Amino acid sequence: MLFPTVEYALFFLLTLGVAWPLVRWRNWHNGFLLLASYVFYGFWNWNYVPLLFAISLFAGLVAQRIQRCSENKVRKAWLTFGVIVCLTVLCYYKYTAFLLLNLFELWPHAAKLSVFQIDSPLLPLGISFFVFHAISLMSDVYRDKLKEPLHIPDALLYVAFFPQLIAGPILRASTFIPQLTKSPDPQAIAVNRGLMLIVLGLVKKVIISSQLAVSLVDPAFAAPQALAGPDMLLAVYGYAIQIYCDFSGYTDIAIGCALLLGYHFPDNFNRPYTATDPRDFWRRWHISLSSWLRDYLFIPLGGSHGGRWLTSRNLLITMLLGGLWHGAAWSFVIWGGLHGCYLILHRFWLSLPWLMRFRETTVWRWMSRFLLFNAVCAAWIFFRAASLPQALDIFARFTVSGPLTLAKDSVIALLLLGLIGQYAPARWQGALEREFSKWPTAMRGAGFAIVLFAIELLVPGGVVPFIYFQF
Repeated sequence: MLFPTVEYALFFLLTLGVAWPLVRWRNWHNGFLLLASYVFYGFWNWNYVPLLFAISLFAGLVAQRIQRCSENKVRKAWLTFGVIVCLTVLCYYKYTAFLLLNLFELWPHAAKLSVFQIDSPLLPLGISFFVFHAISLMSDVYRDKLKEPLHIPDALLYVAFFPQLIAGPILRASTFIPQLTKSPDPQAIAVNRGLMLIVLGLVKKVIISSQLAVSLVDPAFAAPQALAGPDMLLAVYGYAIQIYCDFSGYTDIAIGCALLLGYHFPDNFNRPYTATDPRDFWRRWHISLSSWLRDYLFIPLGGSHGGRWLTSRNLLITMLLGGLWHGAAWSFVIWGGLHGCYLILHRFWLSLPWLMRFRETTVWRWMSRFLLFNAVCAAWIFFRAASLPQALDIFARFTVSGPLTLAKDSVIALLLLGLIGQYAPARWQGALEREFSKWPTAMRGAGFAIVLFAIELLVPGGVVPFIYFQF
């Protein structure tokens, strides 16, 4: 069930209409939202609803055991057991074929097994996200970030809550479960902000991302050998804008829907292509994932303590595993490795004191934005390519001169809209929300409906699935 569809609109309106009358009875209210979340997930494939329920229940029960134990060794043993089980489930569904095929390639008798076809099980939608939520639940309880006794229904709803279930943002149990322990206040709902975020997300996804995918990115990456360097470079830049508008658009809609239901999600994007260095980029891009990797992987590995080489090792391991989390392919590992190298090189750059004045100049700030954007785009090639050989072939195309045939007016307009939009002052959105709040309720509803209808008219051919659904 895609967000920008009539099916989801009807589902959300029905959920909204039933949830708010139940708000005075918290248990009934949360129970209905849990049921709605399972229906939402089951719309894709009912066969995997039991898996979602089992992971959520398992994490909740382990978290309860940790919370009730006073001995640290026992608590740590329960946490280790819970994390291993969750990661085993993730690896089974996501990495079975990848691991076996690579093991057979290293085995000298692998050729004898070439007659067997090795396929991973059907990948449950959003499994990487709800497994990370399960691990966050157990870890936050272990770290005493949840002070109140954990109730299993709250744990189930935290993992399965439908706005974030399929593609995030990754919520922390310590910040979201406390919201579930009390009923939302109807008077505190930021309705205008919620509606604005939904509209903004639809514009990003339906108008910019989907159209760039259809008119530029997908055709170019389907047959890169048919394109010269200028066209391929334009397609790479197009993918950078497409994936940002795709994922941040999904996040905007998710945050907006949660707000209308009375819950607050953290911001997940903050104009990432305006970043001036790799560390700044990861503080702006997929913030919930990058902070999760920092807190639950990088810091436990030792973080930045222990000297330059250990810090570099920890950064590289974190980003390599972050790349592998996105997909079972060496191209994703290389993508993560490149970002790990960017972070390591940036730390070395900062260690040169004689360049401090230059780094503080306006000239360098804009130079660094340009260099970083192109470095990020180079890494996106491995992320988008269907295989590692295709990614290398795309790099080879940059040496081939030729005409720029894909630069249609509509494509250039979409690229500029997606890129320049990141430099728009944040106060503009606030001013628009305040102006929108002055309208009568009926006018606001009509305006929202007109915008949705206009978006539907602009894209009659349907919506391309969200990129992060594959993770």
